[in-house]
This record gives sequence, C-alpha cells and structure tokens, in this order.
Amino acid sequence: MSNSQSLSATLLSVFRRDLVIAFRQRSDMLNPIVFFLMVVTMMPLGISPQASTLAQLAPGLLWVIALLACLLSLDGLFRTDYDDGTLEQLILSPQPLYFIVIIKALVHWLTTGLPLTLVAPLLGVLLALPSDGFIPLWLSLLLGTLTLSFVGAIGAALTVSLRKGGLLLSLIIMPLYVPVLIFGASTVRSAVEGIPYTGALAVLGMFCALALMLAPLAIVGALKMSVQE
Repeated sequence: MSNSQSLSATLLSVFRRDLVIAFRQRSDMLNPIVFFLMVVTMMPLGISPQASTLAQLAPGLLWVIALLACLLSLDGLFRTDYDDGTLEQLILSPQPLYFIVIIKALVHWLTTGLPLTLVAPLLGVLLALPSDGFIPLWLSLLLGTLTLSFVGAIGAALTVSLRKGGLLLSLIIMPLYVPVLIFGASTVRSAVEGIPYTGALAVLGMFCALALMLAPLAIVGALKMSVQE
C-alpha cells in the first residue's frame, strides 16, 4: 500500500471511530444543543418579552450562547483517546498527526457546531430576530463554529492530561474566541440594520481559513507536550 493510500485509510478510520464514539455518547453530543435551546427559551423571560427589545439583542445573544454551547463539549475532544492510550499511538504513528487532528476537529464540528448552526435560525424566531438576519446568522455560524472547533481544540490539547481542566481550558481559549464573537455578531447586526454585512463575513472567512491551516500545528505541538508530561 502506498503512503497516500495508507494515510487515507488512517484518516478514514479515525473519522469513523470518532463518529461512532460521538453517537455512542449521545448525551455529550446533545448537551450543547439542549443548553442552546434552554438559554434561548429563557431569555425572553429574564430580559423582556417585547419583540423590539429582543430583536435588538438577538444577534449578540445568539452568538454568545452558541459560543458557550461549543465550549461545553471541548473538554472531551481528546479525552477518550488519552484515557485509552489511543492518543499516544497516534503520536507514534508514522502518519502525519497534522492531518489526524484536522479530522478529529472536523468531527467535533460535525457533531457540535453544525447542529447548532442548523437550529440557530429556528431559535432566532424565539428572540424575534428579523427575517433579514436569518441567512447572515446561518452563514456566520457556519464559518464561526468551524473556527471555534479548531481554535478550541488547541485548548483541549493543552489540558488533555489534566483531570479537571475545564476551567483552565476556558481561560486559555476565551480570549481567542473574542474576535470571532465580535465579527459574528456584527455580521448579523449589520444585516438586521440594513448595512452590508459581507465585510464582517469576509473577516470570519479569513479567521476560518487561518484556523484550518495554523491551528492543527498548535494542536500537534500541544498534544505532544501533554503526552510527554
């Protein structure tokens, strides 16, 4: 088998394994969506039931809640592999770890970020989000949650050897999440106000491209450092 075929087989195996684990641990996969739904549902009760007030706050609220929902599932991204020794084997494997961590981050996005993106416009109705904001919300979350998964994987890799690293994980990656939050909420807010939102969306696209290229390098270094400790 050639090197390219061997790499493809390894990546496919990692992709299938992570999907199987995610669907076996349905509670971990459903927690972010349930959290998203519960918080959005309670916002009108805690802030104001008036549609005009909710419409002004909806872009920022939806993005903040989506960000926190993504954060809920990050701690377990590499935890299973670390506990059963698979992570050490992946590091020692002749296959490039760079591509393996890309697959693992993509699976995290497929099971967490993508479902949140799909349900967000529906939950926007509960917050009286104007119809002009639905497509920008969907597009911004599509790019933004993918970025959050890859950037969050850096923190997950740094704290994988810690038994209670959830708080440290949050402290590490929250500053990195802030630019994504700012431009994500700005995309939706601009659309609602009738201002062109393509500029903010383009910046989100740039963040996403940089995360796809550079974050795996940081993840690989963090995993090797964590396993060697």
